Amino acid sequence: MKGCIIRRAVTSLALVGAMLLPAAAGITVQAAEPDSYHDDWLHVNENAEIVDMDGNPVWITGCNWFGYNVGSQVFDGVWSQNMHDMLRQIADHGFNFLRVPMSTEILLQWKNGDPDPATPKVNEYSNPELTVEGVQGGTIKYSFDIWNQAVEWCRELGIKIMIDIHSAETASAGHQVSLWYTDKFSTEDWCDALAWFADYYKDDDTILAIDLKNEPHGTADVKDKMAKWDDSTDPTNWKYAAETCAARVLEQNPNLLIMVEGTEVYPKEGYDWTAPRIDYTTMTEYYYGTWWGGNFRGAKEYPIDLGKYQSQLVYSPHDYGPLVYDQKWFYDGFTQETLLKDCWYDNWYFLQDEGTAPLLMGEWGGFMDGGKNEQWMTYLRDFMIEHRIHHTFWCFNENSGDTGGLVYDNFGKWDEDKYALVKPSLWQDDTGRFISLDHTIPLGENGISLSDYYGGTTPETTDTPEKELIPGDLNQDLRVNGADLSLMRQEILQESSAETVLTARPEDTNGDGSFTLADVVLLQKYLVGEAAMMKTYAK
Repeated sequence: MKGCIIRRAVTSLALVGAMLLPAAAGITVQAAEPDSYHDDWLHVNENAEIVDMDGNPVWITGCNWFGYNVGSQVFDGVWSQNMHDMLRQIADHGFNFLRVPMSTEILLQWKNGDPDPATPKVNEYSNPELTVEGVQGGTIKYSFDIWNQAVEWCRELGIKIMIDIHSAETASAGHQVSLWYTDKFSTEDWCDALAWFADYYKDDDTILAIDLKNEPHGTADVKDKMAKWDDSTDPTNWKYAAETCAARVLEQNPNLLIMVEGTEVYPKEGYDWTAPRIDYTTMTEYYYGTWWGGNFRGAKEYPIDLGKYQSQLVYSPHDYGPLVYDQKWFYDGFTQETLLKDCWYDNWYFLQDEGTAPLLMGEWGGFMDGGKNEQWMTYLRDFMIEHRIHHTFWCFNENSGDTGGLVYDNFGKWDEDKYALVKPSLWQDDTGRFISLDHTIPLGENGISLSDYYGGTTPETTDTPEKELIPGDLNQDLRVNGADLSLMRQEILQESSAETVLTARPEDTNGDGSFTLADVVLLQKYLVGEAAMMKTYAK
């Protein structure tokens, strides 16, 4: 079955290249008929469910991986680990969706073909595939080429992608800017960047969604920097900006899901956006406040209108625990019910409960403290499972200062306790197999495809053919590349008595029945294109 998957990936990639590259050269190309690159688009039905092309409900359960937004010009962690292997781990752990923070600046750089402002933070020895020469220690590729390699690998692994504009400018603290524009990048620049991105990938359903802007926020303390939500066309009106940008995006690809986040505040009854944040003489607060991007009270009176593309709208709140900020609803004895009453329902859950639109919790996560923070994570996890709320966990990265990540030890090890908390909220069938959002490609090594799930297939228990033993294919993905070489180098250092290894193993590349340094050298020669023939010892 995997052989068929690889053939499909190669054929489809050739198709996309035929569509995209001539268009970039100014040649008009007729759009292809629906095929394996166009059959996974998602839409929203009348029941506020996200469904596939056949109307079957799906469950988006993913994670975030940042880096492109902060100046790394690549995912963080590729400075030490193999990118392909990390993506494979994400798929194998059951995350079917990847939310990737970007900046307006980097998209415009790619759009214009401008050079990288700094060399992408890639370890060229761990990632020979990401070098121009394809060898360890080679010249690191252009960041957009690396990104497209990541897209290709996600496709092969059954992972779908959503980018979000995390900030206008590429910067580690860019997300702290409250609006979607700065004096360097305008609202028009933001729209241009996302419209270009939507057009570039319109024939690749690996890219399923765009989150227009991460966490619009701000308070009345600085009114010209406060994201508001009303029926005006003011520059700071997030509703108007989101509808305007969504129209530009959907004009290029009407099949993309559009994620719209909330604001930070909304005026209390009897007040409007001209009110001050607080009256310090009486300590009267004039606004409802919550997490950045988590306030959708404005959508009750002024819902997002995407016109003929309303079936592509998903609202995307963010929610965090007391270790990020000790909000007033985290009092002693808080429960899932008090969280719903004090925060969740009026700020965002009413949208799904009333059938307005589905929800995707774009960010949630935090440290495992054995206390209130972990308690909040458990309550929110269980609530999302019960109400089938889509979500992307924050985050894969270990270098998120106020939450930590799914991995640690320089991106080399998984936090098994945190993963155990998250795992029940990942889409699985009754036998525990993780479910892809792709109709053909299963999710990772042990997952299944969407067609498998709705076709009712069950795990094979008898007459299962053995996997083909390919010399050098250590990770058994039917590809021999730099990821295998990295694994082999790690293993050779751990072998206590390599000369006694007499068994059929892909590490034995010269077929002499043992795993030694000679096998490592042979694989390296093979990868750099030397006339090297590999074979394994058959027991």
